[in-house]
Amino acid sequence: MTLAHNFHPTVLREYDIRGIIGKTLTTDDARAIGRGFGTMVVRGGGKKVAIGYDGRLSSPDLEAAAVEGLKSVGLHVVRIGLGPTPMLYFTARHLKLDAGMMITGSHNPPDYNGFKMMIGKAPFFGSQILEIGKIAVAGDFATGEGSEETIDIQDTYVDRLAADYDGTRDLNVVWDNGNGAAGEILRRLVKKLPGTHTLLFDDIDGNFPNHHPDPTIPENLEDIIHKVAEEKADLGIAFDGDADRIGAVDEKGRIVWGDQLVAIYSKDVLAAHPGATIIADVKASQTLFDEIAKLGRKPLMWKTGHSLLKAKMGETNSPLAGEMSGHICFAHKYYG
Repeated sequence: MTLAHNFHPTVLREYDIRGIIGKTLTTDDARAIGRGFGTMVVRGGGKKVAIGYDGRLSSPDLEAAAVEGLKSVGLHVVRIGLGPTPMLYFTARHLKLDAGMMITGSHNPPDYNGFKMMIGKAPFFGSQILEIGKIAVAGDFATGEGSEETIDIQDTYVDRLAADYDGTRDLNVVWDNGNGAAGEILRRLVKKLPGTHTLLFDDIDGNFPNHHPDPTIPENLEDIIHKVAEEKADLGIAFDGDADRIGAVDEKGRIVWGDQLVAIYSKDVLAAHPGATIIADVKASQTLFDEIAKLGRKPLMWKTGHSLLKAKMGETNSPLAGEMSGHICFAHKYYG
């Protein structure tokens, strides 16, 4: 039996793998992605990989098929279950694993799903993703007998998120999960934080019945804007479907855009990293770059794409990078 596999031409993309369930992306594809990615991990000397999935209806089936593929090349697979994408990245770094794979459709419509990956400490993108396609077409998969374990890392992750909190006063915060993958993590996190916390749509539901989980679109922030006013809250924070991007509103219900968030964070981060480079994508306003320069620091404009930003952070030893889309990456006190 040949293992050669052809993917739909639209599925293997620059920053991730993404398709429409049952049309351009199937469980057979997921199995082949596990084999192809796993082959690259094994041939690079890796032995252990973490895998997680978001709250989409198709995610558990894709995860199970991907695990089959990863094990078929001889890897030990650490399954962390349902949660946000940043928890998967955290697991790979915290447990010193060789790679990570997240099944997620991010902010896309409910019938989409996909994969985000990392090898070692670095994002996996571009030509690496295309290499999975080449390996699959050739059927050039590694072979071996893998193994698996299932762990619950949620409390460890939440403890790490809360560890550096040093607020100077109790805050009244509204959090909008948008029925995305962060629901359980948010519930656990707010219990550890002082102040008053209101959760919107914290039940995880892949149908996204309340609003689309993309906080860069103003209409998706209407619920949190109304709730901030109702609760007389200090701020509101909204997440996308896999919670690796945020949107924010201030106490007056005004949207705080991604570049404004980077400007706010940069003041705090640069106090600890004088002279450091702060990275923002080309969609950010000139005001951000002027603000960082005014602080006597080095702003760097870089290409859009979370994988590209993270790679550039590693190159420049930057403590902070962010996109207009709400991807914010910290190497200050965290993993970059």
